[in-house]
Amino acid sequence: MGHKVHPYGFRIGIIKPWLAKWYADRDYASLLGEDMRIRQLVGKQLSNASVSQVEIERGINHVTVTVHSAKPGIVIGKGGANVESLRTNVGKLTNKKVKLEIKEILQPELDAVLVAQNVAGQLERRIAFRKAMKQAIQRSIKAGAKGVKVQVAGRLGGSEMSRSEWDREGRIPLGTLRADISYGVVHAHTTYGRIGVKAWIYRGEQLGERPGAARTEPREARRPRTTRGTRAAAEGPATPTSAPPAPEPVAAAVPTPAPEPVAAAAAPATAAPAATRTAAAPTAAAPTARRSAS
Repeated sequence: MGHKVHPYGFRIGIIKPWLAKWYADRDYASLLGEDMRIRQLVGKQLSNASVSQVEIERGINHVTVTVHSAKPGIVIGKGGANVESLRTNVGKLTNKKVKLEIKEILQPELDAVLVAQNVAGQLERRIAFRKAMKQAIQRSIKAGAKGVKVQVAGRLGGSEMSRSEWDREGRIPLGTLRADISYGVVHAHTTYGRIGVKAWIYRGEQLGERPGAARTEPREARRPRTTRGTRAAAEGPATPTSAPPAPEPVAAAVPTPAPEPVAAAAAPATAAPAATRTAAAPTAAAPTARRSAS
C-alpha cells in the first residue's frame, strides 16, 4: 500500500515505446545484462552530455544504439572522436558490429531525466534544495508543461536525520493512461551522502479526445432524463423538428334534432297512479255485492 507504479512502464505499449527492441529465446538473460552494461557505459562516458535515454535494437550480426541527448555536440566530440570511442567500447562489449545514432532533445525542460539531473547538479554545488526545486519547476512550466513535481530525499542541508521534501505545480494524472508523463530518477553525490532526486512532468494527452466525445447529435436535442411529472416542464415548448404531425380534418357532424321537453314526458307518468286507483275501485266493492245477495 502506498506504492506507485513506474509511470513509463505503466504506459508501455499504449503511448510509450519499448527502449529495448529485440527478441531472444535462450540468451534472454545474457542479452538483458548486456543492455544494462551498455547503458552504464554510455552514462559513464557521456556524463556531461545531458543524456536522457538509450534505445537498443538488435539484429542478427549488429546492434543499433540510439542516444537521446540535449547536447549532441558533446556526444559527437571534436571531429567525431567521442562517437568513435563510444562505438569501439560498445563493440568490445557486444562483439558485434555497432551502429550509433544520436537524437537531439529540443526541449530539455520537458524531459524529467534532464530536470532531475539539473537539480542533482545544483545539490552537489551546495545550492539550497528548495531553491533548486522551485527554479526547475518554473522553467518547465514556462516551457509548456501542464504539471511538474520534483522530490528530493536524503540528508537535506546536511541534517543528521534524512527526510523527503517535494514541490509541485499543476496536475500530474498518474492514473490516466492517455497522459504523457515523463519520469526520471537521478542521484546526487554530496559530502553528506547520496540524495535521490525524482521528477514528474505532465506534457498533455497523446490520444486526443476521449472515446465517445465527438457526437453528431447536439446535447440540447437529446431528451433529458426526468420523471413523468416533471418531463413536460423540462422539455419546454416543442421544436418544429420534434412536433407531432397535425391531425387530419374531421368531417362536419350532422346536426341532431333537439330533444323533447322534459315536462311533457313527465305528465303521463304522474297521471298513471290515478288510473290505477280508479281501476281498483270495483275490486274493492265486490264483497259488498256478495253480502247483499246472501
